[in-house]
Amino acid sequence: LAHHMVSLEAYTPPSWAAHLPNPPTQRLRLAVTPSLLHPWPLPGLPPGLELFIKRDDLTGMQLSGNKVRKLEFLLAKAKAEGHDSVITIGGIQSNHARATAVAARYCGLDSHLILRTSRLAADSDPGLVGNLLVERLVGAHIHTVTKEEYAAAGSRALTAQLERQLRGQGANPYVIPVGGSNGLGTWGYLSFVEELRGQAADLGLTDIVLACGSGSTAAGIALGSHLAGLGVRVHGYAVCDSEDYFYAFIDDLLDQVAPAEARGGAGARDLIRCLLGCGPCPPTFTLVPPPLPARPSCRIAEAKGVGYGISTDEELATVLDAAQATGEAPWEGIILDPVYTCKALHGWLADVAADPAAWAQRRVLFVHTGGLLGMYDKAEQLQGPVQALQRAHRLHVQS
Repeated sequence: LAHHMVSLEAYTPPSWAAHLPNPPTQRLRLAVTPSLLHPWPLPGLPPGLELFIKRDDLTGMQLSGNKVRKLEFLLAKAKAEGHDSVITIGGIQSNHARATAVAARYCGLDSHLILRTSRLAADSDPGLVGNLLVERLVGAHIHTVTKEEYAAAGSRALTAQLERQLRGQGANPYVIPVGGSNGLGTWGYLSFVEELRGQAADLGLTDIVLACGSGSTAAGIALGSHLAGLGVRVHGYAVCDSEDYFYAFIDDLLDQVAPAEARGGAGARDLIRCLLGCGPCPPTFTLVPPPLPARPSCRIAEAKGVGYGISTDEELATVLDAAQATGEAPWEGIILDPVYTCKALHGWLADVAADPAAWAQRRVLFVHTGGLLGMYDKAEQLQGPVQALQRAHRLHVQS
């Protein structure tokens, strides 16, 4: 099994995606898939609303989460091209950085992580909280930058700078973008859709809900759902940036997956609404098949709250409520992460509460994209609410 999970294998795209240009030909087996899909009967949902959850938080231990699916393709390319190390970038508690460090170690590659943090913390040892502990245990090289430096330079310039530095030292690094989000990484969630087709054929799903961060998970699921004819609505809850950022990212993604002549000069807003079924397709856009009989729709909703990675007490209360929900055993005790799934579920539940009639009789799949280790960074903020439960007691031992 271990040999199978870290060996290169040939990859053939699903038949519904075979017409996409330049599909990957190899994949590195890293994730434990197919991930579990089961009912999630949270209390308080409107009558007739059925909720399911896809457990991409269980795709492995150190490697849990949605990033692993992308890394299967990205690291396959790194290995095939003979690189000896990888570079990636993200926040100080980046799930993607942790997954990259572990996956790289599995593959015998060094990892270099550029991590964004506060001005004060950037000049100190980064510590061992949450994802940092796992990253440092597997020998990752940590390169800290301030939030201001990150904003001024941008992720591409920072990774390029470190790449030049390492090449000058004789290394041959492979650069992986923020969140593993590029054209190649998106294939991880095109393949996810094929897996979902087999699991959910009889569920009658109408909607898919997920967190939207760097964008390729949402883009892959939405594009794959359209091409595969699932007929679902995809709801991406943005935990950072803005709708404009999302479309700018998609523009860049389309440059990688679609030739310019196939786009008819249209921009990302037009094309993604076409791909996701939210609007008419440009007449010269030939990447997708003809319109489906029942066109799906899409929606990007704001869910970052007070800021990326910053949790409100109300959002963390959603984590506690979900973890302690009592419903239909054994589907209880599901723990979310504070940066992505917590904000996505919190935002979706608020939408359901605001218009319960719109969600009645819907069959919704929530994609749990992992990130449990990030919860350790919220221990201090959670101390009060957890202590208020009054479930810690001194046992008075009888003599």
